[in-house]
Parts: sequence; structure tokens; C-alpha cells
Amino acid sequence: MLPRYGDCRAAEIAAPPQACFDALTDFDRLPEWQGAVRAARVLERDERGRGTVVEYVVDARVKRVRYRLRQLYDEPHRLGCQYLGGDFRDFSGEWRFIALAGDRTRAELDLRIDPGRLVPGPVRSLIADAVMRRALTDLQRHLEGS
Repeated sequence: MLPRYGDCRAAEIAAPPQACFDALTDFDRLPEWQGAVRAARVLERDERGRGTVVEYVVDARVKRVRYRLRQLYDEPHRLGCQYLGGDFRDFSGEWRFIALAGDRTRAELDLRIDPGRLVPGPVRSLIADAVMRRALTDLQRHLEGS
């Protein structure tokens, strides 16, 4: 069994949980402000018009990766996903939004990735940095306008 890689990171954002949730579920606009996301295409929608199956193309620094996720909603507290296929053996993750005083949010991004092959430590770090730190920083900049 090849190893899975995972990490959980968090940031405090000067916006309420609903604003964080709304920004991350506006899939058509993600590539405009999420630096690593090159494309996000909604393949299926639910009865409320929310994207339920989304295909992403992400620049993970060492290579571009493509994958499809089924979005799992617990609005506005959690945005999870189920891996449907792509360049990884497995991929799971979720965003969690915890309301703080003063209309602030603790945004947590928890990812588990099985690339399907042994990935050296430095490459793993680049992928984790590209996907996680940039995702949190980009969300913060987008909502805080900084």
C-alpha cells in the first residue's frame, strides 16, 4: 500500500462563514481568485442550482492535475467532497467554517491525497503548499480585499 499524504491548515478570515462558503461554491469564479485553480467546470447541479459534480484543473507547481469531485454541502459550516476520479488514486477533503466574534471565521482546510505512487518529500511539500496554503491565503485575500 502506497502512502497517503494529508494535512490540515487554518486561517482566520475577516468575513462571516456564509461569505466563505459562498465564495468557495461560486465555482465559475474560482479561477479568478484561487491562484492554483486553472479551471473549475460544473458538470452536474442539484435542484437549488448548486454545483454537485465539479471538475478542477489545478496547478500544483510540479504539474497540473485534473480531478472530479462530488460536492457535499452542510451550508454554511462545511463543504466536503467525494472523489470521482482524476490524476490521483484518492482525494478527500473538506473546508470547515467556524464563526468567531466580530463577523470573523476560522476557515480550516483538511485534505487527504493518495497520488497513486511514491512522491518524494520535497514534491509532497510543494503540492501541500500549492493546494493548501495558497487556497487559504487566496480565500482570505478575496474576502478581505487585501
